[in-house]
Amino acid sequence: MKKVGVAILGLGVVGGGTCKILMNRRETIKEEYGVDVEIAAVLDLRPERVTALGLDLSILAKSIDEICENPNVDIVVECMGGLEPAKTFLTKALEAGKSIVTSNKEMFAKSWPDLERAAQKTGAGLYYEATTGGGMPIIRTMTTAMQANNILEIKAIINGTTNYILTRMTNENADYQAVLKDAQALGYAEANPVADVEGYDSSYKLSILSSLAFNKRLPVDLIFREGITKITAEDIKIGKELGYIVKLLAIAKQKDGKIEARVHPVFLPQDHPLSSVSNSFNAVFVVGDAVGDIMIYGRGAGDLPTGSAIVSDIVYCARQVEHARYSEMFNEMTKDDIISDFESAYYVRMTVHDAPGVLADVTTVLKKYNISISQIKQDKKDDIIPIIFVTRKTTENAMNKAIDEIKALKNIINVENVIRVEE
Repeated sequence: MKKVGVAILGLGVVGGGTCKILMNRRETIKEEYGVDVEIAAVLDLRPERVTALGLDLSILAKSIDEICENPNVDIVVECMGGLEPAKTFLTKALEAGKSIVTSNKEMFAKSWPDLERAAQKTGAGLYYEATTGGGMPIIRTMTTAMQANNILEIKAIINGTTNYILTRMTNENADYQAVLKDAQALGYAEANPVADVEGYDSSYKLSILSSLAFNKRLPVDLIFREGITKITAEDIKIGKELGYIVKLLAIAKQKDGKIEARVHPVFLPQDHPLSSVSNSFNAVFVVGDAVGDIMIYGRGAGDLPTGSAIVSDIVYCARQVEHARYSEMFNEMTKDDIISDFESAYYVRMTVHDAPGVLADVTTVLKKYNISISQIKQDKKDDIIPIIFVTRKTTENAMNKAIDEIKALKNIINVENVIRVEE
């Protein structure tokens, strides 16, 4: 039976979960897959984490160099997070001929070409299922099950923190700041939640998925990004009345040889499959030209779900005779490959003075930019009137110009919010 030694870098939540699964399922993996996976080394600054998992301190390495020189280590698993020293450690492992498995979406999204160059020199493998969607097997689906398809579109809820926050706001008509505090107390959100709530985390994951889908690397900095911090309970309540649910979506579309890539809050119709994805769950909705619509749903974070994806990669890697190569990642998209003036429908909420002709003034501006309205809602409250409307599809540039002109109209108090609508 083939014996495979694994080194785990970082024994925090994800690394600890990975160790537990490997130890609990070692015999089953031997029986079902014909490989004996052994934890041969670990690297962590806290020895008590090693003993807490029931592992012997003799496998605690002093440095990445010790792991790279260890002949019993075949696969290095990185669960540390952050750009450095994770990238340096994995590069050293690849240069030593050891395949790598990582859950580090930011590092992988930003460093994929560099890691692939190092891997190609020794023939080592790159495995990264756990970078995107936690326990959902979306990477394996994209790389091994979609060969018959030209992928046309991806829409994904791939950040559990923001989905939890928006779900609570939707179900309880709760305020963003209040729910964020609860999420932090429960451990769903970091003390500094910027990476999640401003869409950075989703951008890293969309970069990875889009690069696979379109066979050309999509750098993170080419992805349009907007967070959820401007979403209010009032907008969510009105959206529900209009038939919509708000979600932070990562969207990529292929159109006429160019790519549209964006992360931002959207209103989705209540009957869209992604609208029912609640709390910390994730889902990826993919449209292929042959298969049509498919959706993968599951837990997007946590020790065991993410550990599940890592262990899957370890077993898959251990059974490969030759590892997949990603030379297409050396070919990067540029601004010329990206559709910046994308199309969308828009929800707009504004407050105006109760004055004759105010709505006519707004519609005159919209007409100037060829923007038509599909729904409108107007309530009178004393001398201040909230006006809400949903446009038909238009371009981002046209909508931005129209909003700038509407803000300058005499009787407009404020444009409270603009949220894109995906059908």
